[in-house]
Amino acid sequence: MLDSVPNAHPEEVYVARFAVPEFTCLCPVTGQPDFAHFVIDTVPARHLVESKSLKLFLGSFRNHAAFHEQTTVMIGKRIAQAIKPRYLRIAGYWYPRGGIPIDVFWQTGRLPKGAWLPETGVAAYRGRG
Repeated sequence: MLDSVPNAHPEEVYVARFAVPEFTCLCPVTGQPDFAHFVIDTVPARHLVESKSLKLFLGSFRNHAAFHEQTTVMIGKRIAQAIKPRYLRIAGYWYPRGGIPIDVFWQTGRLPKGAWLPETGVAAYRGRG
């Protein structure tokens, strides 16, 4: 369940970022844990996502089995449905499975004019190189 709270400044165009460095779920094939670092950027409209409900929502995936792409897009869509932002981008940096890291990005529409969206700050996986 994702809760929303009223945006105190709905007339302003700004970015609210959530960094989730320790997300975990399960591989649907092996049942082994998968780990990701998410960066979720929103340009809020009338509502914000309530951070504790976001934490609990993301924690509920601990026993959920799905592929990286499915999980990342599902989370983005659920947040967008809950708060109906002007813009949302989710970047999922998944730790390697079988030696292959998978990075998944999803967004709603275009970034509104006047919004500054910094880089995610998460480096691409380079292994030991």
